Amino acid sequence: MQNLEKHFLALSRRAFLKKGSLGIGSLALADMLGVPTALGQQGLGALGATHFPAKAKRVIYLHMFGAISHVDTFDYCPMLEQMHGQQIPASVMGEGRVSTMVQGQTQFPLVRNLAPFMQRGQSGAWVSDFWPHVGGIADDLCIINSMYTEHVNHNPAAQFLQTGFQLVGRPSFGSWVSYGLGSDNNNLPSFIVLNNMGPGQGQNMDSANFGSGFLPSHFQGVQFMRGEQAVHYIDTPAGLALDEQGEDIAAINALARAQYEASGDEEILSKISQYEMAYRMQSSVPEATDVSDEPDYVLDMYGPDVHNPGSFARQCLLARRLAERNVKFIQLFYNGWDFHFGISANQPVMAKTADQPIAGLIMDLKQRGLLEDTLVVFTSEFGRTPYSQGDINNPIFGRDHHPYAFTSWMAGAGVNKGMTYGKTDDFGYNVVENPVHVHDFNATLLHLMGIDHEKLTYFFQGRDFRLTDVHGNVITDILS
Repeated sequence: MQNLEKHFLALSRRAFLKKGSLGIGSLALADMLGVPTALGQQGLGALGATHFPAKAKRVIYLHMFGAISHVDTFDYCPMLEQMHGQQIPASVMGEGRVSTMVQGQTQFPLVRNLAPFMQRGQSGAWVSDFWPHVGGIADDLCIINSMYTEHVNHNPAAQFLQTGFQLVGRPSFGSWVSYGLGSDNNNLPSFIVLNNMGPGQGQNMDSANFGSGFLPSHFQGVQFMRGEQAVHYIDTPAGLALDEQGEDIAAINALARAQYEASGDEEILSKISQYEMAYRMQSSVPEATDVSDEPDYVLDMYGPDVHNPGSFARQCLLARRLAERNVKFIQLFYNGWDFHFGISANQPVMAKTADQPIAGLIMDLKQRGLLEDTLVVFTSEFGRTPYSQGDINNPIFGRDHHPYAFTSWMAGAGVNKGMTYGKTDDFGYNVVENPVHVHDFNATLLHLMGIDHEKLTYFFQGRDFRLTDVHGNVITDILS
């Protein structure tokens, strides 16, 4: 320790800049040469190359947090109309686990689809009238109506979807991608998160859904805030030029490098990487998030809410702008879908805030040629029950959590267009055709990015871990 202190004292500011192997000059040289810095966040990541040619160069992942009702969106069940108000058959409900919200409930009356369904496009996909704009792009969607999970409460189910495990501590999907594939843009994080709360009924969302778990911390999602300034303190402090701030960062990183050489603590390298990225983001983030150059016809595609910097519509537009700049993994969490009460009145309000922005995002990517190598994913952590939570005759009835069947869809790179895959029973309660487990879903997404899900691993606490644990099969039937 005394030698390390002497080493620090012997280094002047100029020596820091000269000897700091991660100084701004070396960053510029590394950028020109395409050389990875710190822990290899830039370049091809830990894999060095994809396992096979990737269909998707980047992902925009839309997680509707709180759980969308599949039987009111994409899973049309005419039997619910015919048997509205009648008890769900015991043979359908079985002995499966239900949430604590309805454990004391003795009656489980079925509830009709809360909006009319129509067959949309040439594909004839059934889409609810709650989603007319998304229905208008049905021929671009690959709808999976046979998703299922093992968890009946929000955070365990969301973490299971995002990390492959129900408890905090595993890396999220975006972190695995960032770790494995690195970045295609040295000036923006490879994994960016846009988090929003809509006008519906929300849930507390754990940041572990976009955390790095046991991976080095610089692989976690970088959260962009709602509003005019996407990242706190992104502006250069008054009276300090950007290049001067760069010199300060270089000096700090030289100290950190010396500390790493003395201790071998790899988390120090993560801190160095984060300082480097923060410096570059001071120029790249304001440029990426400034929508003043967007023409009116583009803004109109996303709907009137796009003019509000804090809206989900604006975040969908930002997702397209980040995709244009080759950000590898862009995740939008839209919270507010937890309709235990008042679903018939509140669900259409929430859907209206999401429908046109999501359709606008798909159309915007498509017109720019970006949909060909961008994968858009739409899902929630589970579905909602086809029966009523509470008294069906009370207008504030809702639908409870439902893990046994729900809907996800994909659009873009590598998936069949205009396809509906899988099927539930007449009540939307159980999957009866082509079941897709969460691990299968994640294995397929990784496959589309050129990754063999069994080979993207990280050694931790004595064994290799992966996103899909020891499960998962690629859904080859939906691949184009």
